[in-house]
Formats: sequence, C-alpha cells, structure tokens
Amino acid sequence: MKHTKDLFEVLRRLNSRPKYSQRDLAKDLGFSLGKLNYCLKSLNEKGLVKIKNFVQNKHKTHYIKKYVLTAKGIKFRIHLTMEFMKKKMAEYEELKNEIKK
Repeated sequence: MKHTKDLFEVLRRLNSRPKYSQRDLAKDLGFSLGKLNYCLKSLNEKGLVKIKNFVQNKHKTHYIKKYVLTAKGIKFRIHLTMEFMKKKMAEYEELKNEIKK
C-alpha cells in the first residue's frame, strides 16, 4: 500500500507541474533520487506517465525531462483518489461511532 501511495503522490505532483526536475520533485516529495527514479520507472512501465527529454542548451550536456500523464495515468490517479476518499470516510464513520458510545 505504501508503494501505491508514493505513486499517487508522484502522479499528483506531476499533474500540477510536469516540468519538475527530478531533484526538485524528489525534494518536494521527501524522496531520495533513487526512490523517485524507481517510482518514475514503474509509472512509465505501467503506461501511466510518458517521459520526454528536451535539450536545455546547445551543447546537449543538460536535458530537461518533462513528465506527461497519459490518459491511463489520469484514470489511475482518479481511482487512487477515490480509494483514498473511501478509506477516509470509513475512518470518519468509525470515529463518529466511537464518539457516540
């Protein structure tokens, strides 16, 4: 479940800012670069994200990566959001019942 939550967070961040650098994205998520690369590779392999390289300068020594959520990635993010909301609603109902007792 933890891995799914990590993937959801990566998808959520990329949806709002597709031109994140890997370093900035990792820092924002509190991930190591290795963990972020693992998540991005997993999302790419599942067809949820496309990774595109853009040349940053004429010497081609630096590249900017752009992460694009695919239609499948957007559906998956919505599915994860719905599952999260269901879980939180169940927790809320459980707490509400506990308080009533």
